[in-house]
Formats: sequence, C-alpha cells, structure tokens
Amino acid sequence: MKVELPPEPVHFVNRDEELERALRAVAEWRSRSRPLVLALSGPAGLGKTELAGLIARTLLDRYPMTDGVLSVDLDDFRDGDALDPGDVLTRLLGSLDVEPGQVQAAYAARCRQYWNRTSEAKLVLVLDNVRYASEVVPLLPASGDSVVIVTSHGPLREFEAGAAVDLALPPLEERAATELLELIVPDQRLAADPEAARAVIRLCDGLPAALHVAGRWVRTHRLRPLSRLLADLRTELDEKGVSDVERVWDTAYADLSRPAALLYRLLPHHPGETFTLPSATALSGLGPEDCQDALEELDRAGLLDLRPLSLTESGQMRLPGPLRAHAMRRCRRETADGEVAEAQVRLVRWLVRQAQLADRFAAGARLTVVDRLDGVPGVPDVALEDPEAATSDEARAQRAERAARWLAEERHVLFACARLAHGRGLDTEVVALSEPVWTHALDHPHQSEVVEVFRLAVDSAVRHGGNAGWLVRTRCQLARPLWESGEYEEAAAQLDGAMSAGELLGESDRDRKLAASAVEARGMLKGARGEWSAALADFAGSRDLHRAIPNPYGVLLQTYRMGEASAKVGDLETACRLLSEAHTGFVAKRRERLIGRSASALAGVLHQLGRTVEARELYEQSLARADRRRAGVDRARVHEALAELDTGEGNLAEAEEHRTAARALRRRNGLV
Repeated sequence: MKVELPPEPVHFVNRDEELERALRAVAEWRSRSRPLVLALSGPAGLGKTELAGLIARTLLDRYPMTDGVLSVDLDDFRDGDALDPGDVLTRLLGSLDVEPGQVQAAYAARCRQYWNRTSEAKLVLVLDNVRYASEVVPLLPASGDSVVIVTSHGPLREFEAGAAVDLALPPLEERAATELLELIVPDQRLAADPEAARAVIRLCDGLPAALHVAGRWVRTHRLRPLSRLLADLRTELDEKGVSDVERVWDTAYADLSRPAALLYRLLPHHPGETFTLPSATALSGLGPEDCQDALEELDRAGLLDLRPLSLTESGQMRLPGPLRAHAMRRCRRETADGEVAEAQVRLVRWLVRQAQLADRFAAGARLTVVDRLDGVPGVPDVALEDPEAATSDEARAQRAERAARWLAEERHVLFACARLAHGRGLDTEVVALSEPVWTHALDHPHQSEVVEVFRLAVDSAVRHGGNAGWLVRTRCQLARPLWESGEYEEAAAQLDGAMSAGELLGESDRDRKLAASAVEARGMLKGARGEWSAALADFAGSRDLHRAIPNPYGVLLQTYRMGEASAKVGDLETACRLLSEAHTGFVAKRRERLIGRSASALAGVLHQLGRTVEARELYEQSLARADRRRAGVDRARVHEALAELDTGEGNLAEAEEHRTAARALRRRNGLV
C-alpha cells in the first residue's frame, strides 16, 4: 500500500471539530461512482496541509483504503499561473503503477485511462495548493469509495452545491494558540511572564506558522526576558514575515489584478483593525463595484477571509496581523509617492461624514461646532436612514437605534481615525469626530480611548487657534469623562479654559448656545463634587441663557438638570415638578436617551415621596429604553434602583435578581 504523505507534524492542536466533520461526512457518503471531496480552505500558515495529512491517516486507520494515499502539490506543476492537468494525471498514473511508457499521450485518452484505473479504487487523494475548483475536477477518481482532500488558500466556490464539503479553517483561538506555543517551546518564561506570553500569542493572531516562528525565536534567545523578546519578534515579523508562508503570499500577490493589489497594499493603512466594503471603497478610490471585485479576488487568493463578513451588522472584515504586515511590506516596496496620504485623507473625510450622519440620526438635531462634511465622490454613504423621515414611532426608534449601533460597532475605527487625522494635521476632522464620539460615550462612558479622542480634539482646537467655539466645545467634552473618573482638578482646569474661550464668542445662536453649555458643564462638575446648591445656580443660569436665545431644547435640558439638583438638595416637590416637565418635553421631542434618564430621575423622586407604584412604572420604562440603546451603565443604575425599591417592599428575591443583573452589567462595562 502506498502512503505518499510526509511525516506527521510534531505538534498539532485544535482541529478536532474539522476532523470530526470530515469523518462524519465519509461515514454518511453514499455515491458509488463519485468520490467525496473535503475542501480545506484558509490563508497560508493555518495548518491545512497538516490537517489534510491527519484526516488521511485517520481514514487509513478506520476504513479499508486498500489503495493507500496519493498526494500531489499542484504548485509543483504550475508554469506561472497555468496548470496542465495532463501533467498531474501522468504523476497520479505513475503512483498507480502505470509504467511511463504506458501513459496515454492524448489528454482525453489519459483521462479515460485514469478513470478506468480508479473506477474500483479505495484510496485517499490529497491535492495541495489548489486555486480553482476546475483544477480538481479532471483529477477526481471514478469511485465513490475514494476520498479527495483538497487544500486551498481561498474558498473554492466554483464547486456546485453538494459537490464538496467545505471545511474552512479559522485562526486558532487564544487557548489553542497558547497550547501550541507551549508545545513548540516548553519554556518557563511563558509561565513566569503570562502577560508577555499573551502578547506574543496575540502578535501571531492565531496563525500556527507564526507561532512556530515565535517558538523558534524563544528557543534561540534563551537569556532574553519575554518583554524584550516581544519587541524583537514584532520587528522580525513586520520586516521579514512568516518564513514558511512568505513565498506563498508573495506568489498570491503577484497574481492579483492591479485594483486588488492596490487595495491590498492600502488596507494596512486603514485606521483600526477592521474595515467594511464602503470604507475600503473610500480608502482605495475604486468604485463600489470594482472594490467588491477586488475584495472577492483577495478572498479567492487567500489574502483575506470574507467568512466573518456576516457576523456584524456593519459587515466588518479584517486582515490578520501577519497578513497585514505582509501587505505593509508590499506597500513599502511598490506604493507611489503620496498614494497612502491621499488614500487616508479621503478615508478620514468619508468616515467623519458617516459618523456625523450616525450622530445626527442617533441623537437628533443638536448643537455641533463643525458642519457636516460633503460626500466623497464615488463612495456611497453607509445605509443609515433618517429617523425624522420615518412614518411611525416604531420605525423612528429603530432607525435611531441602528445609527447608535453603527457608532458602537465602528467606535475603534473612529478612535483610530481621530489619531490618524490628528497626525496628518486635519484639525477640522478631529474636532468633527469628537461630536459623534461624545454621543457614543454618553451611553458607554469610562473608555480610555474616548478620553484620548477628546484630548486630541482639544489639541487640534488649540493648534488651529482660530475658532473659539471649538475650544469651548472640546474642553467641555474632555472635562466630563475626567470628572466621572474623579479627576476633578484637571476637569476644572479644562472648564476654566472653556469659560475663558467663551469670552471670545460672538452673538450668533451657535455661540450663545456654546456659552450656555459651558455654564451647564461647570454646574455638572459642581454636582459631581457634591456641591449641589452651587450646581443648581449654574443650571438656572444656563436655562436663562437658553431662554434668551431662544433655544427651547436647551431650556428643557436645564430644567431636567435643575430637577436632579433639586432632588439632591432635598427639595423633592420642586424636583418632581421640574422632572415631570422635562420628561414630558423629552417625550414630545422624541429624545430617546433623555426620555429614559428623566424617567429614572423622576422615579427616584417619586420613590422618596412614597409613590412607589408610579416609580416602578417609570423605572421599567427607563430600563426598556436603556436595553434598546444597549446602555450598560444606565441599565445598571436602573436595576440598582429597582433593587432598592423591591427591598423596601419586601420583595427580596426580586431585589437580588436586580442586584445580580447590575453587578454583571458593571463588570461588562469595566465599572468594577
């Protein structure tokens, strides 16, 4: 019996699910004259060839594969991109003991000879490095008792439905990657410095080939601590790549069309780890259809994995770290002068516009200090819909929620975009981005990157130097997460700067609203410090400024602030009146976040006044709205308030359920 397989790999982990699926497919196969095809796909370096060998050996152990295992690497038979299947058939016929002189000369006759030879065969055929399904078809044995295992860098979607079992390999999850690295290099430094070990594993991004490189690096440098080794390894992978698969990636890249190659070179310059079809279109400068074609070509070439595309509402994709580094190396060698800068500026302006649209749809019309940017020619906007154009309250709420989810899903891209814009001196874009980040942060506070964005916005406003409104707005934005983190002195310094800049504001409605918002922010800082009487005075002053403009929404917001402050100083009747007025106004204006928050604040006052039935109803309304917005902090607060209410009414089991839910939400949102 022939077994044309290399020796088993020394270390192999975490492909049990794929192996089980393969064996189950073999057990269930019923065709008499057509072999089962198992298609293993995924970028180079994932261990497809090793898994193919493992499946083949397992089949030999479990089934009477009396004709053994034949194995062919199709790359050995390529002339450039072209493959002559006749040459591969000659090789296979030789493995089936056909003498060279007996191999038929004509291709059609050679196919018939191969089919005749394999019509009753019981063999496993491994075809490595397949590029197209059409390369497999002429090589299929003419026997349903045979199994063909195909490996390819991209999916072979040309197979008709049911013609192949798709076994797409994902990157290793962190636990399996850790196991593999510890097998490759059993070194005490991994256990002694687990944080550095995790950083090494994350650097390899689930790619077994990269983990083998890391393992060799650790073995080679016995004396270096992992923390030092990590920096050197990152440089090694960035500059030289993964030695075992670099040739494969270079070959795949060389075969790309010009648009696909351009997109591949530019993708590592996309801010954040993920991108979408529209953002890739903006980055590349290709039209939407050309960008679609380019992304599909990268997928087929094994330089991108489109399988996770459907897992997020925004359709996010990513280049794994080692592939991203390879794309960056190709970019350094081939990209024309100014090409990256032009692409990034185009993308930044497109992203800012999308964030502005999402902000407007999620939060409603409100004060902003940068007008909406124009569209980028040839790049459509994200498919978000204006809630104000909806014909029902339900549709309006759904559109607002969709916009808020877009901001949440794309937040890391927006954070990275702010850094990129600041680095390129795009001050207008940085300040503009701070507005939608503010909207996101109101429901998701305590994110360090939010503070960084606001700091960059302040720096851009200062660097620009010619817009007092920017200075007021950005300093007030930065002050809030600072005081929420207990950094009161720095928050006060930012607000002092905002008030000073406010003296330079003019008499336009926008400038007068900004001046009133600075007074409001000062009051909120005083409230955070427990100085509620002084805070109440600032909120009243801000309300007077809004009335003078006039700005009804600003008046409504300060009424709400005054109601909260009145409750804090013990004036419950006044608080109830003010909060009732504010809540009614927010409902009329469809301000989703403030409807929920004012309901919760009013419920707290009603609870103190002994009106617990009304309080519970409002708490439940507030919780439902917070759930819709996925606002974890608001949800935790309402659960805690309901726990207190239930405790007072003797509903101890229900109270504990609310406390448990609140603790889980606070952990999930990094608040404990």
